[in-house]
Amino acid sequence: MSLNFDERSGEVPCKTEWGSWYQTMEEVFIEVNVPPGTSAKDVKCNIGSKQIELHVKSQQIFKGKLFGSTVSDEAMWTLEDKKLIRIVLMKTNREAGNCWQSLLEGEYAADPWVQDQMQRKLTLERFQKENPGFDFSGAEISGNFHGVSAKFCSTT
Repeated sequence: MSLNFDERSGEVPCKTEWGSWYQTMEEVFIEVNVPPGTSAKDVKCNIGSKQIELHVKSQQIFKGKLFGSTVSDEAMWTLEDKKLIRIVLMKTNREAGNCWQSLLEGEYAADPWVQDQMQRKLTLERFQKENPGFDFSGAEISGNFHGVSAKFCSTT
C-alpha cells in the first residue's frame, strides 16, 4: 500500500502548552493532550466557521477566532486512548498560499522558523497536486518559495 504525500513528507507542528497544531493545504489539525482517563463526556468542543472553543472537565483549553475560515459542518473531534483530543478543521481557502500563521488570531502563532517550514511544506504539497506522477516528499524548497520562482531539489 502506498502512502499519501502527507504521510511521506511528515508534518510541521507548532507546539503549544496544551499540545500542537499543524496544517496541510486543505486542513488544520489540532492535538490536545488531556489527563489520562478523560472521557468524551468531559469534553465540550464548539467549532464554527470562524470560532473554536475547547473545554475539558470544565476547564477552558482555548477559545477564540480562528486565523482563517473553515467549513464548520466538516469539522470533527475525537478522543483517543482517553488522553489525546484530535480536532480536524477543513479550510475554506485550500490554496498553498493560505498558510495559517497562527491557530487563533493573536494566539498560538508559529515562530518564524516553523512558519517558514509550514509554508515550504504547503508549497511542496501544491507541487505534488499539480504533478501527481512525481514524488515530492523528499524534496526541499530553495529560493523564493512564496512566489512563482519556487524551485525544489530532491534530497534522495
